[in-house]
Amino acid sequence: MKSDVQIKADVEEELAWDPVVDEAHVGVSVRNAVVELAGTLGSYAEKLAAERAALRVSGVQGVALAIRVAPRPGFERTDADIVQACQHALAWNSQVPEGAVKVQVEKGHVTLVGEVDWAYQRKAAETAVCHLVNEVRLKSRAAASDIRAGIQRALERQADREARRIDVHVTGTCVALAGRVRTWAEREAALAAALAAPGVTEVVNEIVVGP
Repeated sequence: MKSDVQIKADVEEELAWDPVVDEAHVGVSVRNAVVELAGTLGSYAEKLAAERAALRVSGVQGVALAIRVAPRPGFERTDADIVQACQHALAWNSQVPEGAVKVQVEKGHVTLVGEVDWAYQRKAAETAVCHLVNEVRLKSRAAASDIRAGIQRALERQADREARRIDVHVTGTCVALAGRVRTWAEREAALAAALAAPGVTEVVNEIVVGP
């Protein structure tokens, strides 16, 4: 079982690994395996990415968010701008029924109201809106050995046991994953970890799901 100190170190490393999150603006504290994230980030999408990064770390029992969202200089939008952007995003999403979801914005806080027939339509509306402001940072290219080591560490942070069953091969900027995991979700998690590696342009996922 991981100590709070080890969980804190792993969460900080996972935040640094995630290309969406500016980890320099996120503070991490851990008590009884519950992680609290505090600070200020530039978008709601980045806030969600920070939460997901912490939840990916094995040993974490829960995450409390004390992160404030404040757009960085040059990215500010008026409430009217946000309403228009949300309306366009919803209109372009084929899974959201036309005219079923309305947008309300007050001081940058978005509320979606309306009725849909299916849960996936509700989720599609939420997803379309939450990623409107997403400042993706690109890190410098890394050597193949550094890419492999980084992916292995990410896999170990997320699931110690499964990491030992996954082989990582790097050729240039292409990563090939092989091995065997127990569930499809674990296979997809390994793929996501590889895709997040700085300098990676392609991932070939040959991991087999099975006992």
